[in-house]
Amino acid sequence: MRVYQYFRKTHKWVGILLSVVFLNSALTGILLLEKKKFAWIQPPTLTGAEGKAEDFISTRKLVEIVLSQDGTNFRSLEDIDRIDFRPGKRVFKVQSKHNYAEIQVDAVTGEILSTAWRPSDMLENMHDGSYYADWLHATLMPVAGGGLVLLSVSGLYLWLAPKVRKRRQKRK
Repeated sequence: MRVYQYFRKTHKWVGILLSVVFLNSALTGILLLEKKKFAWIQPPTLTGAEGKAEDFISTRKLVEIVLSQDGTNFRSLEDIDRIDFRPGKRVFKVQSKHNYAEIQVDAVTGEILSTAWRPSDMLENMHDGSYYADWLHATLMPVAGGGLVLLSVSGLYLWLAPKVRKRRQKRK
């Protein structure tokens, strides 16, 4: 009976302490699963002008185009977080390190197709804890994963133990 009581108390307190983390991960995870369906979560990838691979602008030209835009999100090369290239759609998606900003550039003409805010990137950071603090991502999220394993094991034990006990009593 002591093991059962220990698992019950542990299950309860670990569940209470980590419920906020689990709720955050669940809600942001649901939104991230649906991000392609809603433009307010992730801007749709536009399609550039018709052209062949040899017609694509160079990376140097792309960076010049992005940095020439008036805005605080892309002032220098250090402001660019990543460049996502979609050759089938002939578009570059350039993402800033600041304010979850994105610029989509036509890979053939170099024309700016879209400037947008990317809530999906913010949701990803919220999902993994890095939005709130780097230590949360590095420390609390692995602990939360371990806590989820502990809750699963203790929950199974709490569910199975009475069933096994009843079965044993019936045999006697």
